[in-house]
Amino acid sequence: MVDDDPNARELLRRHLQRGGYAVRLAANGEEAMQLARTLHPDVVTLDALMPQMDGWAVLSAMKEDAVLAEIPVIMVTIVDNQGIGFSLGAADYLVKPIDRDRLVSAVEKCCPRGAPRHVLIVEDDASASELMGRALRQIDCMVTQAENGRIGLERLNEASPDAILLDLMMPEMDGFEFIARVRAESRWRSIPVIVVTAKTLTVEDRSRLNGQVQHLVHKGEYSGKAVLAALDELVPLHARRARADRP
Repeated sequence: MVDDDPNARELLRRHLQRGGYAVRLAANGEEAMQLARTLHPDVVTLDALMPQMDGWAVLSAMKEDAVLAEIPVIMVTIVDNQGIGFSLGAADYLVKPIDRDRLVSAVEKCCPRGAPRHVLIVEDDASASELMGRALRQIDCMVTQAENGRIGLERLNEASPDAILLDLMMPEMDGFEFIARVRAESRWRSIPVIVVTAKTLTVEDRSRLNGQVQHLVHKGEYSGKAVLAALDELVPLHARRARADRP
């Protein structure tokens, strides 16, 4: 996302992140070119009016660069001059102020959704597990459920998920042992873990979890939005993790 106006960048960032996209920001044309070469993004949104290297120059430079030419560029600008944009190779042209749905739709055309995210829920409380599962299915996630850590490991052996939602207090194998087993396996080590627990964590508990989990949500303060926001941050819809053991 390329725009010299910080307010515009923040607004567009929020729109796209809510649409499930991982977003990187550039404040000027030179930074945009550097990031494009480094990240090779799926799509670029580009303002036209910027100091020094403006959007037209960035668009021309990208389309003349063999490495960057195939990246779709959507002009998002106050300047209503679609003719120039399309003649220089823009994939779409949006005039500010931007409607969120129109922006997400334009990006979606350039970067179609892939397969749904797969989330493993490891939770012994059936009602809590179903509550989380229902919320995840509503945002088109594929959900696998396990009632304790032992069964959670069995589910992991069947298929590696994109993320794990984990309770800590469970029979047979609790969340602490489950995390230790997961992090001991190289094929599972990079899977993000979001802990959702009612347990009041001691200093020792936090020490055991340190560096092993990516988010912690207390059930007493439970918010489905908090869990979904953590999932979107860790596994955006359009930036799913590629793992060697996934078919």
